[in-house]
Amino acid sequence: MTVFSDVPDPEEAGDRAALRAALLSWFDTSGRDLPWRAGMEGKRDPYRVWVSEILLQQTQVARGLTYYDRFLKAFPTVQALAQAPEGDVLKAWEGCGYYARARNLHRAARQVAAQGFPDSYEGWRALPGVGPYTAAAVASLAYGEARAVNDGNVRRVLARLYAQAVPSEAWVQAQADTLLDSQRPGAWNEALMDLGATVCTPRSPRCGACPVSGHCRAFAQGRPAAYPAPKVRAAVQEVQAVAVLIGDHIRAVLERRTGSLLGGLMGLPMEVVGPGETAEQVLHRLCERLHAGRTVLLGQVSHTMTHRRITLQVYAAQAALPVQSVEDSALSRLDHKALDLYTRQQTSLFTPD
Repeated sequence: MTVFSDVPDPEEAGDRAALRAALLSWFDTSGRDLPWRAGMEGKRDPYRVWVSEILLQQTQVARGLTYYDRFLKAFPTVQALAQAPEGDVLKAWEGCGYYARARNLHRAARQVAAQGFPDSYEGWRALPGVGPYTAAAVASLAYGEARAVNDGNVRRVLARLYAQAVPSEAWVQAQADTLLDSQRPGAWNEALMDLGATVCTPRSPRCGACPVSGHCRAFAQGRPAAYPAPKVRAAVQEVQAVAVLIGDHIRAVLERRTGSLLGGLMGLPMEVVGPGETAEQVLHRLCERLHAGRTVLLGQVSHTMTHRRITLQVYAAQAALPVQSVEDSALSRLDHKALDLYTRQQTSLFTPD
């Protein structure tokens, strides 16, 4: 058992107070300047905080800034979001991925517009798509409620402070709850997240710039990057599918998808290749459904979404069906990749009979 005789113990009240003071002092001078942080601690606009937290669940801050600005311009208030058609919401979310977030945000906005903003952690948890992390973030940042957040950055910082190789969710939450500064809970939560995002990074942490390295057991060992141990990743599921482009990259036949695979978005008519099927059989079935003929292979594209990788064979086809504006529709990145295949064609796809 390793003994850390020279490292302050975060489990001791006096050491916790010193750690809090050091981290909050650093945050007050070095915290990130982000648009949703406008306003006094505990009195921020709950709508802006909420949108940012939902958006950043699966999106890096650098990219999220652009998406956040675009979304807030489209829907500057919760009332504007609640009154918007779902298609407009998904279009404003386009490129962010994980579109269930946008659909839940839209559903929850309708509740908030009718009933008012929740003012407690439990109230936020009751909204669609709001989990423990988001509820704790909004409750602490917008209302000053003493709730500790638990995300990837917090997990990494706490795992290194305590030299915990395999921190469970329950363990991380327990440590976060213990360390939380009840006087400045919002600032404390943001300080932990900023430290993990800018200093205590997954690879090559900048320990020399860390305000709490003197409290860190992983730093005392001389191997902070060893904590936490890498998670075992689930195997990526391979999905084969076929799509047809009827029209062109500007106006095309589009369908609203259902189910877990890109559900809610518009996209090219597409079907998944099932067990025992071939792509040719699926193409034939797809064309029969659309009464389409004269297909030409445009090419193949692929896109990875967390634990699934879709490989899509794309065909141009002809059919007497109404087309829609591609620019005005919310499409997945996979569909944009498929449409790009059309723009690469140097000659006419179909010659007159």
